[in-house]
Amino acid sequence: MTTLRLAAVGDLLFTNRPGAAGPGRGLEALSDEIRQLFADCDLVLANLECTLPGGDLVASEPRVLADESQIRGLAAAGIDAVTLGNNHAFDAGDAGFRSLTTLLDETGIAWCGAGRDLAEAEKPLILHIKDLRIAILPAVTDSSGMYRFAGENSSGVAPLDMAALCRRIAALRREADHVILTPHWGEERFRFPSPAQIEQARAFIEAGATLVLGHHPHVVQGLEFHRQAPIAYSLGNFLANEVYWDNGDTLTWNRFERTGCVLLAELDADGVRNVQQIPVFDDGTTIAIDTSGRGERYLERANRYLQQVITPLRYRREAFRVRTLLPILGQLRWEKLRRLRPGHLGKAIRLFLQGLRS
Repeated sequence: MTTLRLAAVGDLLFTNRPGAAGPGRGLEALSDEIRQLFADCDLVLANLECTLPGGDLVASEPRVLADESQIRGLAAAGIDAVTLGNNHAFDAGDAGFRSLTTLLDETGIAWCGAGRDLAEAEKPLILHIKDLRIAILPAVTDSSGMYRFAGENSSGVAPLDMAALCRRIAALRREADHVILTPHWGEERFRFPSPAQIEQARAFIEAGATLVLGHHPHVVQGLEFHRQAPIAYSLGNFLANEVYWDNGDTLTWNRFERTGCVLLAELDADGVRNVQQIPVFDDGTTIAIDTSGRGERYLERANRYLQQVITPLRYRREAFRVRTLLPILGQLRWEKLRRLRPGHLGKAIRLFLQGLRS
């Protein structure tokens, strides 16, 4: 029986420090072990969370802007296809998006999830590999902060409309051996999905999807199986470059946020087999398989969260942790403390008390 080996990774955050003389860090950062892992696969899929400069910049920050060398490095690293269905695909407007997709086409990287209009944005990526027909179908939710959803005559990303998406999955499943859904959803830094996401993911499987591969939270979330089909709610960051604001501020990533997951799976005509989670760590220089044990523990903890019931109350507590506690703890570093004013402390206390009451 024909078997296809798939590797899926999370976010590729290609950025370049403003004013830097040379290109930004790209997938030349891959370790030899990961390069060989990709070479042994028939399909390597990633979320390309960036665009190229070239147009009017979106007002909201941070913007994630790559350079051409980073995009050209995708093929050499073994990436076969990317989803552009994310909240940074239009950070440089239509001009940046056109520059990006033109370069992807030139370098032979397949893409989907965004377009010049709704028809192109929603068009599934159809791949014929080893006698199997694979359909990749991205979708983006409002919770990602995306401001630009495609319309009949306007550019943007593919929206996550549950009823329409389930109908499209069912139709594709009649033609394809596998439908892989890649939703850009959830909340950044949340350690587990919302009850609504869990309900959505299971509905996708019931409609005919054979894999759900999520991204946007920038941290790993758990893997579960529904009707024997795998659902990875977030694969986390794969390449975690720093992200820059115009005022000079920099978004950096901690140890947990620099840990991602390579999801390996074997696909055949009957379903998905031998699913494996491999922890990877980006130390800022090299992306390598994590052998410290910490990555394994992060993945195991994420999977355990899903084995428990994620109630609305539990999700609100996670929101309090991310939106209130983490920012307060971030201010406790000395370089932050020395700039604090009495009004800042009062605001922090009010936010903390408000979170306790929610």
